[in-house]
Amino acid sequence: MKPTQQTYEELQVAYDHFNEALFDGSLPPCLITLQREKKTYGYFSAERFVHANGTRTDEIAMNPAYFAVCPPEEIMQTLVHEMAHLWQYHFGKPGRRGYHNKEWADKMESIGLMPSSTGKPGGARTGDSMADYAIDGGQFMDEYNKLMQDDFRISWMDRFPARDRLLEAIASGNADQFAGDLEAMGIEVGEDGELTIKNENKSNRIKYTCSMCETNVWGKPDLNVICGDCNVAFEVAN
Repeated sequence: MKPTQQTYEELQVAYDHFNEALFDGSLPPCLITLQREKKTYGYFSAERFVHANGTRTDEIAMNPAYFAVCPPEEIMQTLVHEMAHLWQYHFGKPGRRGYHNKEWADKMESIGLMPSSTGKPGGARTGDSMADYAIDGGQFMDEYNKLMQDDFRISWMDRFPARDRLLEAIASGNADQFAGDLEAMGIEVGEDGELTIKNENKSNRIKYTCSMCETNVWGKPDLNVICGDCNVAFEVAN
């Protein structure tokens, strides 16, 4: 499978699944893109693209910098969050630019995602900058689990993952919980906050060091990793 084809086919499969299951198949096709907008998991842009024949389509952008440091259900939450914006644009009344209004919040809750300004219980349901969390026993988690039962996966991840989630977890005292989430995805977090590539065969793990900042990572032989801070390749440590 070609990387471009595989990446976008996987996202299209997820879009089609949630469109049918959560929106009764009412959403029109859109163009899904990958965008690395800092500290942004994704966004919706109405009628952003135009075809050579004059047809317009909406954009849903996903940030691949979070694919390696977010549980897969959170990646799918981002997609559905933006699909709710697409739904509102075509069938509702969106708020002013960037504002998540009550209509959008009600739609989100009806499909099993609780809007929250903090991403946790107790946060505001409406506002300019909004996150969400999955409702226990809600429709989103039911449909997410069905999708994963079909061996769905996001195969390609950015080699320069976003570190703001880790830094926020350390600052809030939730680093241990976050480390557990990452470990479930095959990523370990060291005591100093370094991301470590996990290998099931511990004896085959090799230490790599950035020659400029001396940051260390551990991974399989022949690993090709670049330091996001120094933009140089990690080298096998002596």
